[in-house]
Amino acid sequence: MSYNTILSESRGDVQVITLNRPDRMNAWTYEMAEELARAINAANDDDDVGAIVLTGAGRGFCAGADVEAVFKAQAEGETLARSEDAQDWVGLVRKSKPIVAAVNGAAIGLGLTKILPLDYILAAQSAKLSLRFVKMGVVPELASSRFLFARLGFGQASELMLTGRTVDASEALSLGLVDAVVTAESLLDDAVAVARSMGENPRDGVRMIKELITLNAAETDLRTVQKREGEALRRAYESAEHKEAIAAFLEKRTPDFKAARERG
Repeated sequence: MSYNTILSESRGDVQVITLNRPDRMNAWTYEMAEELARAINAANDDDDVGAIVLTGAGRGFCAGADVEAVFKAQAEGETLARSEDAQDWVGLVRKSKPIVAAVNGAAIGLGLTKILPLDYILAAQSAKLSLRFVKMGVVPELASSRFLFARLGFGQASELMLTGRTVDASEALSLGLVDAVVTAESLLDDAVAVARSMGENPRDGVRMIKELITLNAAETDLRTVQKREGEALRRAYESAEHKEAIAAFLEKRTPDFKAARERG
């Protein structure tokens, strides 16, 4: 599958998707949105892929929306058709196999809100992050007002959104905006390792856990939380992968979840 704005390559059982507009600091466009959706769906449909890593080419991760390509089109009232998955980024990544962000440089505006709903965020020591929407007279999107609050809490989320200031990787880690900070040299390898540690687990279990986190993170009724967990647990007990995990434990061997899925 060929792309114009991204690259997609496998590292064993991890698919690495790279934003590939380095001359524009990987600024987001409608074409990039479509290609990301296609690449993620292709990885989700490939049983040899357990997880996904999202990173950027060159010295930046993503400088936000491409002002010329996106804002100009919006200001002039152009209608740009997009597929359902390209429009619903949050829904796509929350239903996807595990996705880990490897932030190799600046992640600004949409470049930051796109990764907040991912499962884990690693940043290089040189990374810079900002939710500078307010400075452009607009508001943040992609459910970031919820995801940022979940990560940082009310005060810190408000301060970052209302000032639009830029934070370095060290402060981002202390705030909880990213989950780990590593060297630029080890960033991609570390992200692949984290992704693999998630993706090597039973697919049904991983999918249901992601769904539970998505639904229950803001749920105030604990009975509803437990009901969802109970229903998921009953489905898990019936899965071929759970039965393989039990058999492997009893037989003192490594489970083969892929073979279990094929059998079952």
